[in-house]
Amino acid sequence: MGYYEAMTKSDIRLSVVREDESVSRITWEADDAPAVMNKEAKAMLLALWDAESRNSLRIDLWTQDMTVQDMNDFFYQTLLTMADTYQNATKNKGLMAEIKIFAREFADKAAKFEAKQSRMP
Repeated sequence: MGYYEAMTKSDIRLSVVREDESVSRITWEADDAPAVMNKEAKAMLLALWDAESRNSLRIDLWTQDMTVQDMNDFFYQTLLTMADTYQNATKNKGLMAEIKIFAREFADKAAKFEAKQSRMP
């Protein structure tokens, strides 16, 4: 079997609806996703590594109805999964643990800030 015969391809499609300067709807679908197709999302972080320029390329979007609590949860969970991904790619368990400690500290501080904001008039 040749190199190209063993390769598979999967497309991921994102759709973003904008109203004025804000995002009103984000949907996504993937060829081999186990989830329901054309799934709605309230936020997305897309990061790609450009090895030639040694730079990350990013698209960060969230819908106008994304709550602060949901954004805090989204970032917390993203940080945790980034820690796991980093450890899987580098085998550096020490830095993975540091990222997870930071994620927990982030969640605590975000919750405290949110509680403080909700008490303000």
